[in-house]
Amino acid sequence: MADLIALTPCAGLLPLAHGGVEMVEVLPARLMSVAPFAGQEAAVSAQLEAQIGAGLAPPNRRSGAVTWFGHGTWMIAGDVALAGAAVTDQSDAWAVVQVSGARAEDVLARLVPVDFRAQVFKTHHVAKTMLGHMAVTVIRTGPDSVEIMVMRSMARTLVHDLGVAMRAVALR
Repeated sequence: MADLIALTPCAGLLPLAHGGVEMVEVLPARLMSVAPFAGQEAAVSAQLEAQIGAGLAPPNRRSGAVTWFGHGTWMIAGDVALAGAAVTDQSDAWAVVQVSGARAEDVLARLVPVDFRAQVFKTHHVAKTMLGHMAVTVIRTGPDSVEIMVMRSMARTLVHDLGVAMRAVALR
């Protein structure tokens, strides 16, 4: 029987650094999608608060380990057991990278139709948008850093597109 080796979505692709911008893979231990049933948002939020110290984040925001992920859906970094919600393990479905550095906003400006300047897109803000032709979720994690989440099958394309933009910004 063959021995299988588990690989991360960006195995062998990262880290990358060009012109003061760095891209590294983020490996959350567990990613759980949470979709509260009708009328259960407050109860689910209270359960999350008790279990992980953060309730359901408002739209377009991250609160602790809880990231708003679209209409009626949140992504939780960590294990949770909830009543009143559909909870699905998404751990193997997503690639997550962190892009950081003084010119990270310039890199994103080449690929994403959202204003990511720190004075507009503040820490813990979340945007569901397009990066090139890929649907992504972008989360501001600090003054000069963002996390970008993309479906695992698009990891290589994400790294390639960001790498090209990083090199172009470095040459300016």
